[in-house]
Amino acid sequence: MQTISHSHLQDIADIPSWLGRTCVISASIGGIFLVGLALMTLVSVIGRAFFSSPLQGDIELVQLGCAVCIACFLPYTQFKKANIIVDFFTTKCSKRSQTIMDAVGTFLLGVCFFVLAWRLSVGGLINKENGETSMLMAIPIWVPYFLMVPGFTLTSVVSFFQTYILISQLHHHSSNE
Repeated sequence: MQTISHSHLQDIADIPSWLGRTCVISASIGGIFLVGLALMTLVSVIGRAFFSSPLQGDIELVQLGCAVCIACFLPYTQFKKANIIVDFFTTKCSKRSQTIMDAVGTFLLGVCFFVLAWRLSVGGLINKENGETSMLMAIPIWVPYFLMVPGFTLTSVVSFFQTYILISQLHHHSSNE
């Protein structure tokens, strides 16, 4: 597995500060959701254990809420380059080759998250039109779909910025040679 090197930390500095702040805000929102889910689970467990009265639909809320939390945490993780990278096959490659592969990888990640954000939007609209709801709580399914869209879109934007930075590094290094 690859660890974050000092050059990777410099890459973070190259990303606009507004984008970094937006990633922090997104992660903070995800953290607030997660704390809320944890507190709700605590109340449900206490209710189940001591009063034989758990919160109705708590598992449903945790499932939907965790999806939103993950979507909120992803942009910050990508911004910090904290995703797991298996570099077993690339450790012996030149720095230039590694940078090219990183650029391709971040670009493909950006495309994937852009497509996921688009499809979540379309799926949310379809679920809203159909009036689809969760089984126990009758929560409109389109709500968590739409709550995940900003996180996926932001992850895509961060990935495209990182791709741009990596390509700029390639051009900078090739012009210095």
